[in-house]
Amino acid sequence: MTKRLMVGSVAVGGGAPVSIQSMCNTKTDDVESTVTQIRRLEEAGCEIIRVAIPDQAASEAVDRIKEQISIPLIADIHFNYKYALEVAERGIDAIRINPGNIGGEEKVRAVADLCRKKHIPIRIGVNGGSLEKELRAKYGGVTAQALVESAMGHVRLLNKFDFDDICISVKCSDVPLTMEAYRLLSQQTDYPLHLGVTEAGTPSMGIIKSAMGIGGLLCMGIGDTIRVTLTADPVEEIYAARKILKAAGLRKDGVNLIACPTCGRTRIDLIPMAEEVERRLMGCTKSLTVAVMGCAVNGPGEAAAADIGIAGGKGEGLIFRKGEILYKVPQEQLVDKLMEEIEKL
Repeated sequence: MTKRLMVGSVAVGGGAPVSIQSMCNTKTDDVESTVTQIRRLEEAGCEIIRVAIPDQAASEAVDRIKEQISIPLIADIHFNYKYALEVAERGIDAIRINPGNIGGEEKVRAVADLCRKKHIPIRIGVNGGSLEKELRAKYGGVTAQALVESAMGHVRLLNKFDFDDICISVKCSDVPLTMEAYRLLSQQTDYPLHLGVTEAGTPSMGIIKSAMGIGGLLCMGIGDTIRVTLTADPVEEIYAARKILKAAGLRKDGVNLIACPTCGRTRIDLIPMAEEVERRLMGCTKSLTVAVMGCAVNGPGEAAAADIGIAGGKGEGLIFRKGEILYKVPQEQLVDKLMEEIEKL
């Protein structure tokens, strides 16, 4: 089991539930836009949010953002250690940093000392694209071993200054490489691990990469907090992360939607119907299995484990519960009647 650290009010590691993160794509010093986006993300299920701190204006906006949101706030910092000190003084909940790119050891010491004093965790973020040149040369490119060696070198640097409240990530865009790096890292350390496949792309491919990489690691018992990176509205990252956690058996809250793939027996336009049901259930927090089946012949039987479901027929369909048919309904009323039954549960 990994160590436990606290990111604000959210426990990470040590057997705590795997938490969902995202990152704002607003300008951080545009406080109104940033807070609006964070609230949308929180409503979708985000539990920890990160903002970029590229300049002084961004660092000075942290306390104004924090006082208007409910979830923990992480500062993403590169190169300038002074921004880390600034956000620490302004109440940031955690810092994502690469200790090797903020200057000499005295600068690292300054950040470690202040973060230790204020109980602010640091995530060491190693990416394939920013791997040190000497490690690329040593390993002949970006390898799992190189990523892990880079991460553990940064850990030792923080440890040198008596700082141990650490989370680690070793991300790259190659799924097998990312998985191997995290697997090796989990064997070498008990610090909590932040999982992700970086630069995963648009949702059509990015969700698949993330489901394979993040989901595969979670199923191996590796990972304490996750971010699905997508070239999309960050809210889409939250929906994808929730689905990954559910598929990995780590979240029971919310609806588990099952639907048949359609076949020659299907007599209703099932695909848009299933999409409508999924959309209307997006915010539902009830722990239910809901079935959308295209065939009244064996739909209720195949989906007998569903708490509630519909099965289509020619011109009409069935509402069923745990495999038992409740009643028939005209096809155009199927989704509305399904929602009514879900409300009763």
